[in-house]
Amino acid sequence: MSKLLTGLLMWCLSAPLMAETSPELMQALNSRVLRIQVGLINGQYGLGSGVVVAENQVVTNCHVVANASSISVISGGAAYHAVGVKPDWKHDVCMLQMEDLPLTPVAMKSSSELRYEQSVFTIGYPSFVPAPVSTQGVVKGLFTMDDSVIVRATSSFRQGASGGGLFDESGALVGLITLKSPGKDAYYYYMSIDWVQALISKPAGPIVVKSELPFWGKPAAQWPYFMKVVYPYLHKDWKGLKTVAQEWTSQEPGNTEAWFYLAAAEYETKDLNMAEQHLHRVVSMNDQHAQAFYYLGMIAESNGQHREAMANVDVLSHLDVDKAEELKVAMKILP
Repeated sequence: MSKLLTGLLMWCLSAPLMAETSPELMQALNSRVLRIQVGLINGQYGLGSGVVVAENQVVTNCHVVANASSISVISGGAAYHAVGVKPDWKHDVCMLQMEDLPLTPVAMKSSSELRYEQSVFTIGYPSFVPAPVSTQGVVKGLFTMDDSVIVRATSSFRQGASGGGLFDESGALVGLITLKSPGKDAYYYYMSIDWVQALISKPAGPIVVKSELPFWGKPAAQWPYFMKVVYPYLHKDWKGLKTVAQEWTSQEPGNTEAWFYLAAAEYETKDLNMAEQHLHRVVSMNDQHAQAFYYLGMIAESNGQHREAMANVDVLSHLDVDKAEELKVAMKILP
């Protein structure tokens, strides 16, 4: 067994279990995640979600308030009107300036402090529901962008929840509900709280009457690599994935996910030696990357290294139980 796997097993055995979110904490957070109503310049209206992050300041997505003529937040059945907006169009983060909003802010934590497989939950207002909705999940991706990270988590959300919050187990706001990839096996993405905090001290401008495209709304050729790999990966276009991933590793050699997607393409195209090398590089950079350990277990088993494969099963059983079971089935340990 490798030293890395031995160390990981010791870490897993000593890792604390995540506590369930208390009803008191959920109630406190629910009161500070708000529905947003937007009057549009074309006479129609839109809905979204927002989070109170500072005195008289509510954060949401810019795409929620784009082309607005008026913006209101709803709390306890009462409507409070925004008097200004601070936009960060590129990152799809907009701060609403309020007056006399009787709510205290949530605690915030840098998205860069998150780790893979960490428990998280969302709170938002899917369209037309009367009360906030919460979903549970774990962090599955941290993608470097500018001076922070985009978060991918398994906690799902529906239309209308945009601008709501992603929270860690302590109740700190760690991400902003923003977008998902198309299809039934969607990837769910959250904007960085670092970009939220950067807007708090800036002056507010007038209510938005125009819009600019966020990074994810631009043509596919201009997308960041973490978006470009999703379609070929989910649709098993391994040749296409390899091409994108090779470009990604060339442009960002320090990016863990770039090497993972390259290794995945190599594994699926039977280039197991290169896949194994790159997967070991991934777990040396991020020792909680469950999908990388899954592929390493598969490679070890195919090479007749059953003990090494079982070590990967043990690591996965503490990182991602479902993925551990999937590996056992693939190894024909379970039916």
